[in-house]
Amino acid sequence: MAARPSGPNGFPVQLAALGKDYGHFTALKALDLSVHPGVSLGFLGPNGAGKSTTIKIMTNLIRPTRGQATLFDIDVRRDPIRALSRVGAVIETPEFYGYLSPLETLAYAGRLRGMARKDIRARSEEVLKEVRMGEWAGRRIQEFSKGMKQRLAIAQALLHEPDLLILDEPTSGLDPRGMAEIRDLIKSLTGRGRTVFMSSHLLGEVQEVCDEVALLNHGELLVQGSVRDLSRGSGASTFQATFLAPPSEEDLSTLASTPGVQALKRVGDGAVDFTITGGEAAQAEVLEAMVRRGMRVTSYRPLGSPLEQLYLDRIQESDRI
Repeated sequence: MAARPSGPNGFPVQLAALGKDYGHFTALKALDLSVHPGVSLGFLGPNGAGKSTTIKIMTNLIRPTRGQATLFDIDVRRDPIRALSRVGAVIETPEFYGYLSPLETLAYAGRLRGMARKDIRARSEEVLKEVRMGEWAGRRIQEFSKGMKQRLAIAQALLHEPDLLILDEPTSGLDPRGMAEIRDLIKSLTGRGRTVFMSSHLLGEVQEVCDEVALLNHGELLVQGSVRDLSRGSGASTFQATFLAPPSEEDLSTLASTPGVQALKRVGDGAVDFTITGGEAAQAEVLEAMVRRGMRVTSYRPLGSPLEQLYLDRIQESDRI
């Protein structure tokens, strides 16, 4: 499905020199960030990086100290109703009236948005099916797990067919099953022309469901780009090779001199960890060097992803400043 129209500048989200101070503490410095239509962006960073502050400014829950947040070319601070009319958001932990059902909750939300009664009913059934809550439409919310409430919150955010979906730590506090369900749900939403802006401190989660990543720490943007490009250009990667027979010291010496090998260490009798730079070409060269020496390789796998290494390197570098 093609991306839906955004505005003259082409950006559903554009943040310019956005900053927020709380007294002497700076939560957000001067954030510049743009998101193209139809893109699912993972807004990534450790706890306290400034992610929730950014989202609260974007949704007009707090005001910035400086800079500007525009959604579909509309300044959120100057015209919040119009700016947020095409936005659905789930901010922090959702709370509902336990004695209502999902259908009653969505009817209430639809009336607040000024939707027609017939549209509310049709859309409610549609979005509940979309978030896999159709069979629970008439049950009381007080019976629901936290993961089910999170799915209902996303249904409520989708009710008016928004072009931009903003999710703040959507799997926070969920058990592993609930996290997997929400991740699967978000993946199903990203291919339908919507723009998704999702904050998280979990790299694996963002890597699994998003097209692009923006990495934030201490209120500053460290890097932004596609998951694929950042993974390819992330510098050093760690691989582990296991062998049918333990490698000799001569084997290790030869492999240590292979182009791209920064370091290696023996792990147990039959395994070696390699730190390799130079991307996929260098990784292939190391494997070929093992085969040329007649080393019988039983496995050769990355330890963590290249993007994970980039994340850790940039966060550590930022923490030292």
